[in-house]
Amino acid sequence: MTSVKSLTSSRHPQLDNKSKYKPQKMTANLDLTIAIPTYNGANRLPELLERLRNQINTENIAWEIIVVDNNSTDNTAQVVQQYQENWHCSYPLKYCFEAKQGAAYARKKGVEVASGKLIGFLDDDNYPIPTWVAAACAFAQKHPKAGAYGSQIHPDWEVEPPENFKSIIPFLAITERGNKPLFYEPRKKLLPPSAGLVVRREAWLESVPEQPILTGRVAGNMLTGEDLEMLCYLQKSGWEVWYNPEMEIYHRIPSSRLKREYLIPFFRGVGLSRYVTRTTNVESYYKPFVLVAYMINDTRKIVLQLLKYRTKIKTDLVIACETELFFSSLISPFYLWKNGYLTKSSK
Repeated sequence: MTSVKSLTSSRHPQLDNKSKYKPQKMTANLDLTIAIPTYNGANRLPELLERLRNQINTENIAWEIIVVDNNSTDNTAQVVQQYQENWHCSYPLKYCFEAKQGAAYARKKGVEVASGKLIGFLDDDNYPIPTWVAAACAFAQKHPKAGAYGSQIHPDWEVEPPENFKSIIPFLAITERGNKPLFYEPRKKLLPPSAGLVVRREAWLESVPEQPILTGRVAGNMLTGEDLEMLCYLQKSGWEVWYNPEMEIYHRIPSSRLKREYLIPFFRGVGLSRYVTRTTNVESYYKPFVLVAYMINDTRKIVLQLLKYRTKIKTDLVIACETELFFSSLISPFYLWKNGYLTKSSK
């Protein structure tokens, strides 16, 4: 059994050992690290760990699993410890703790402690098919310029959504773009979600700033887009981003995520982050022109939405989500500036 540090010395012992985990000091001597950012994932982690324990065709792959506990308040650490005590696989299961709340901080920690040349990010509700690890490594060999590539993501609904949810399903990290690899062209502004994403550690260290602008959803703030910001930096540095359909995962979506009280704040967060994801790859002198163009287009969408749907905006959840997205996208630069996001240091 291998762990980043014993879980028995203190509740979160990794906090006493931060100096060990500096990316530039570590050598990537494994093929792949699976990093699992989790917040209160004690009930979700077991199935994912079982899926990873049953991966096939990995005999010639040197890999590891690291659970990144993002300041959980449940018994996530104890769940991982129980698995470690009965972990008889050739690839180690490790645990580390990240106190800063936010998915961006958890992923950054995963990169820092990883020993793999590739880092595969699986959320605690992402369940890969048995060949996921093998497919992840094979794709990297075929596409050496790929800095990141995403999975084919199928929904695993707790309850079936209404028929008209199809238009907003991609925002729930569902990615079904066919059975052939797809290159994401930077000019098309389309990128994969972080669920099931594999990143070259070299590309991350070369491209991603120490302090991103977006850090992920936290209690009381649904601002998202931290994964897209990271991928924009990779593209800006010249790395390719791909879709790999052979890496299939199932994303479990509870019924609570189909309700208005979750979806409206969620789409608000997506929209409010858009100034960053829209302009990261734009040269500074072009940004004012790009901003005006986006604002005109967002305004047009809002007007058309109001004319087309009128009273349905209040009664139809999908239409309400779309309207919230358009409006939040319009005010995104002002919101981010007012709340200090745009003053954060970047690389």
